[in-house]
Amino acid sequence: MYPKYKPEGSLIHTPENRNYTSSLAGLERAMVSGAVLEETALLCDSDMNLHFDLGGIVGILPREECVFCRPGETDKDIAVITRVGKPVCFRVIGIERESGVPVAYLSRRRVQRDCLREYLSTLVAGDVIRVKITHLEPFGAFADVGCGISALIPVDSLSVSRISHPRDRLCCGGFVYAVVKSNDPSTGRLFLTQKELLGTWEENAALFIPGQTVAGTVRSIESYGIFIELMPNLAGLAELRPDARDIEIGDTAAVFIKSIIPERMKVKLILIDTHQNIGEIAPTRYFVDCEKTTHIDRWRYSPDCAGRIIEMVF
Repeated sequence: MYPKYKPEGSLIHTPENRNYTSSLAGLERAMVSGAVLEETALLCDSDMNLHFDLGGIVGILPREECVFCRPGETDKDIAVITRVGKPVCFRVIGIERESGVPVAYLSRRRVQRDCLREYLSTLVAGDVIRVKITHLEPFGAFADVGCGISALIPVDSLSVSRISHPRDRLCCGGFVYAVVKSNDPSTGRLFLTQKELLGTWEENAALFIPGQTVAGTVRSIESYGIFIELMPNLAGLAELRPDARDIEIGDTAAVFIKSIIPERMKVKLILIDTHQNIGEIAPTRYFVDCEKTTHIDRWRYSPDCAGRIIEMVF
């Protein structure tokens, strides 16, 4: 079941949203019902107000109505101007006539306030939610969890296979599923994780058979070998070749699968060839039906036969 409050960009092309934002009558209905709407911000004026075209009606989102802040918090101008050219959620809070022309006044702050109170504050560790990636940093990916409110997916929570930067997994503007790692409603700090949705060691290893030659991605080059990612939650080790100096992290590699050892969670590989990755990000493969699964209590990555237990308890 999808939540009432969604990441920005989820509503803008829906028939219901178009029906509300295409006429004055639609905006009036939305004001009475309190409907959450979306439209693209066209400009930010010198007073830091956002302007919209709502079916020929001018929409104005005053600066003070742009971002919800808790007591003691202050928003910055960057939080306003970075909305230009992007879908923005809001409620219609008033319609006035200025020189005989109707102008709709909007509030994003009130939508975010209600999103926090009615949705985000109810989330607990283990909940599976759909989010929109908004910003990538070396330490993690920021995601819109609802109405423009951000949460962090730390880089080491994106997959079991280690990556140097979130851009190896994600792209800005993309929608993905994630699991709530922790939630502190008093501070608004929400942390997410994704690796628990990407399969156990056994589930990933079952996709491969010794004797196959497959494609992977070079993730680490060590003195004792090269780690090749076969899947985001599965990597194998190939012996270091004399020409390893020509191999770079991020290269695509053709590898021969020598053996798969569940007891040690090891995949032994032989490196056949490498070439530079053209930068495409493979679609995320989930091993959980994220549309039907709303919560997980425990995730065990390691096989039962393995001597080392790797698991996450929410």
